[in-house]
Amino acid sequence: MKRTNLTVHRERAILVGVDTAGPRPAGAGDYFDELAQLARTAGAVVMDRVVQRRPKIDVATYVGTGKAKEIADLALDLDVDVVIFDNDLLPAQVRNLEEAIKLKVIDRTELILDIFATHARSKQAKLQVELAQLEYALPRLKRMWTHLSRQEGGVGIGQRGPGEKQIEVDRRLARKRVADLKRELADIEARKLREVAARSQNFTVALVGYTNAGKSTLMNALSGTQELVEDRLFSTLDTKTHVWELPDGQKVLLSDTVGFIRDLPHQLVASFHATLEEVLHADLLLHVVDAGSPHAEEQIDAVNGVLKEISCQNVPTVLLLNKTDLLEDRLPLQIHMRLHPEAIPVSALRREGLEQIASAVARRMRERQAEIELHVPVTNGRALALIADRGRILSKRLEGEVMIVRALLPLREVAKLKEFRKG
Repeated sequence: MKRTNLTVHRERAILVGVDTAGPRPAGAGDYFDELAQLARTAGAVVMDRVVQRRPKIDVATYVGTGKAKEIADLALDLDVDVVIFDNDLLPAQVRNLEEAIKLKVIDRTELILDIFATHARSKQAKLQVELAQLEYALPRLKRMWTHLSRQEGGVGIGQRGPGEKQIEVDRRLARKRVADLKRELADIEARKLREVAARSQNFTVALVGYTNAGKSTLMNALSGTQELVEDRLFSTLDTKTHVWELPDGQKVLLSDTVGFIRDLPHQLVASFHATLEEVLHADLLLHVVDAGSPHAEEQIDAVNGVLKEISCQNVPTVLLLNKTDLLEDRLPLQIHMRLHPEAIPVSALRREGLEQIASAVARRMRERQAEIELHVPVTNGRALALIADRGRILSKRLEGEVMIVRALLPLREVAKLKEFRKG
């Protein structure tokens, strides 16, 4: 029986997954848990889950006619609104499934795009999400609009004749909008590149990691900021950068970035290129991992895959095993440490391990620094300010009108001060 309550309700969903590789090996994890979390983040209520194992996908309906009928019956019994697949579906498969099930069918990519659209706040993020959605929708226009099969044949001058299918009109409009969005985002990316280049004199650190790994909490703990922290996927879409002062007084720029996920849609990776400029040009990446997740190792691989896709696989990286305060059993942490001996166990929430992170960053900075002695006239306030701002002063003494300074300075700054070096 259908609901008669007219109040706004959360969509009721059935999750469907197809495994063509046979039984998953022990420890590979139940991907449905992540799909369920994605569905809840999008505002749905998960009513049931359907898993099918088959040697290969069905070309027409992905799951086969019999399984599609089974899903349709289950959906009717549970009075659901939408069927969500953990797999990416072809437009024809979506169309055939919707005809068989008589309900809206969406795949994993469309679900993630919907979440990104909901969480986009800045103009840049909204444009990026719109671009990704349009590029995803273009080959699917036939099923997304009810008017697409009608002919538009006018009777006025210049409009006589067979007309053209509305789908072609919509495609042209969509392609024009895609081109406009790409131009607008290219302008934003150019400005972003200038901003990043302007900060190149600073040592830059970017937080990366699987969505909901605790990056925003760690950002707040390290930099003393109060950025949004929510226990949901993709709560942060816009890159945020703050100054982080290390215990030795040196300052770095710390950036929080959008979270990654398994099979992150390529449309999103491409459209969020400007947002990821902070990662592309970082001196060091802090890869934050939820150490308590049973799928932590898979998530590490997923993040590394995205980093490779955006050509960041060679940027120096420190692995941080976060949320250790939630581990009742220390065995998972011990296993992770055996696999990643250089990793640092931390609890961003309890501010544990922050000193070790700062020490690791300071060590990386020293690799790009030189210890030099400079003889700077006290009247040259600009040079003295540069030394204090960009480096770490080890000692200084005044001899007449000259300040003799021993300092650790970034190698890129040393050349700017060569006139003050002696010997």
